[in-house]
Amino acid sequence: MGRPETGGIVMAQYRKIRSRIRGVQSTAKITQAMKMVAAAKLRRAQDAIIAARPYGQKLREVLGHLADSMESAISPFLEQREVHRVCLIVVAADRGLCGPFNSNILRAALSRIKKEYAELDKTGNLELVLVGKRAVDFFAKGKHKVAANYPGIFNDLDFGIAQRIVGEVQDKFLEGKYDRVELIYNSFRSVIRQELIVQQFLPVEPIEAEAEEKTAAGYNVEYIFEPSAVELLNALLPKHLNTQLWNALLDSNAAEQGARMTAMDNATRNAKDLAKELKLEYNKARQAAITTEILEIVSGANALKGG
Repeated sequence: MGRPETGGIVMAQYRKIRSRIRGVQSTAKITQAMKMVAAAKLRRAQDAIIAARPYGQKLREVLGHLADSMESAISPFLEQREVHRVCLIVVAADRGLCGPFNSNILRAALSRIKKEYAELDKTGNLELVLVGKRAVDFFAKGKHKVAANYPGIFNDLDFGIAQRIVGEVQDKFLEGKYDRVELIYNSFRSVIRQELIVQQFLPVEPIEAEAEEKTAAGYNVEYIFEPSAVELLNALLPKHLNTQLWNALLDSNAAEQGARMTAMDNATRNAKDLAKELKLEYNKARQAAITTEILEIVSGANALKGG
């Protein structure tokens, strides 16, 4: 009487494994599709980075000429102050499923706060500007002072977003509400590698010209600036800040898509490996079920003979 029960258990196990195989195969199809979508978005993100480079490079070149033409560049954007009030611009993603991309950024921001600005954070003199839904959601649970939130911007990334963010932080810097602004984001290096960047955003660090553009006596060409070099410097530095943040957003977007491609590729391979293991287990369970049925038939036949 025990064998039919055993056969029922084996068959139930057999059906359970078959259901798991279907589930794992379905997951593999989804992760493979997500990888392909991320690859398409990464190509567009890389194209945007390449398109933005010439303007940024030329702007840095002009600023280098201006700085070189003045013995001391006088601009409020360059003013170095004693640090009493700080703003951190933290750039994360709007979505997950991109490996450690978001957690690396958030850990870096927390580490920066703890190691460098713990006292300012306690006294409310540290403010955060959060870019990306994951950063907004994460810091919403904490006690840190948040100056501005920008969730959901990467679905339709626009230069106007960079201008808005820069406009807010530069105004507060010029008003003396911030003594330093730092930018934390992931920079795209390759599909499998993102580099965590923590850089000073304000005051603007000295901009030096590329070595090949200068001779021993300075620039090959001397320029006459109209209006004055100082006026041009003050007019171009906000544009430089806009470009710098825009490039960081583009870089972060590309890094996110690269991280998602890698994560989905790993998930797809793991799902396929698990499906193979389950198929082996399925075949064993099937063989056990067939063996059990044969034993039941033989036992029944022997019982009839014995009767």
